[in-house]
Amino acid sequence: MLLASAAIVISASLANASDLFSHNTCDDASFKTVCCDESCDSLYDCDSCESCDSCGVCGASGLSCDCLGRMKLLGFIKPSDRCFDDFISPMINFVFFEDPRTLSEIRPIFVHHNLPDSVGSLGLPGGSVQLYAMQVRVALSERLSLIAVKDGYVVANMDPGPLDTLLNDGWAAVTAGLKYNLVRDTCRGRLASVGFTYEIPIGSQRTLQDVGDGEFHVFGTAGQRLLNGNAHFLTSVGYRFPVDREAQTTSIHWSNHLDYRVTDRLYLFTELAWWHWTESATGAGALPLGVAGQDLFNLSSSNVEGNNLVTQNVGLKFKPKSNTEIGLAYEFPLSDFKDIIQDRVQVDLIYRY
Repeated sequence: MLLASAAIVISASLANASDLFSHNTCDDASFKTVCCDESCDSLYDCDSCESCDSCGVCGASGLSCDCLGRMKLLGFIKPSDRCFDDFISPMINFVFFEDPRTLSEIRPIFVHHNLPDSVGSLGLPGGSVQLYAMQVRVALSERLSLIAVKDGYVVANMDPGPLDTLLNDGWAAVTAGLKYNLVRDTCRGRLASVGFTYEIPIGSQRTLQDVGDGEFHVFGTAGQRLLNGNAHFLTSVGYRFPVDREAQTTSIHWSNHLDYRVTDRLYLFTELAWWHWTESATGAGALPLGVAGQDLFNLSSSNVEGNNLVTQNVGLKFKPKSNTEIGLAYEFPLSDFKDIIQDRVQVDLIYRY
């Protein structure tokens, strides 16, 4: 069903390509406005659509009248915060590196992930994995949003060996939670949010997704506008812990994003992610795999405590409109310890309400 939804979204986007690449004054405002001051903040407390439209800032539309504080899609979905449209969302560590903005969006994601030729302490032959996923975020208020960050279908192409039988095609686990915006300073271009997610162990066992009793992730994420709005820095820290510590590992992560806007619509960026495993799985069924599964898996591994994984990516994003992003990134490990990553190519499409 998730794949069908993704296909419908992509088809709809292609069918409306002329609108996707069309140009309007709202786009000009969002890309060129650095200090989105009282006129933009007044959108939260509009007395009427006419007063909202008269602001002349992005987020005010005579056709849709998307005053953030008043208009709701389907009666409960609020529009995205338009005062930070010059920002772009991070791509590295995509399940756990959360954008600090309050957003309503759909985000189809494709990942091609290559494993090392020799995986873990057992030296298992590697292979590759493809993920077809769809993230969804829903702004419930000006500060609170519902986030669904992991789902989709995994296609496994393992080299002949033990992993060829352990890891097969199947459904990914589903992860969802809440995010709350604590700091929103439009003039200084500053944001900070906190949140949590829970991974529901309902994926396919043959894809190593239905492991244990699920896991929690608590996080903080922040962003800062730089160079008069031509560059942006995002950072996030998080703690990932399973309900059943005998079955899965525990870890912390720190992810960072730096971008530079080359033109009004084209961004170049690089990102860095650090993973540190604080506890191995302690159950009798845990195996000495020497790897934990990075962001896509949380394996029952008995010997990963103290491991550190550092990866970097380089990429670009194109924004045909202020509410649309198309991203491409290439990720690779910097640390000697590679866990399960040799390299990764990721593509995403974001459409925001």
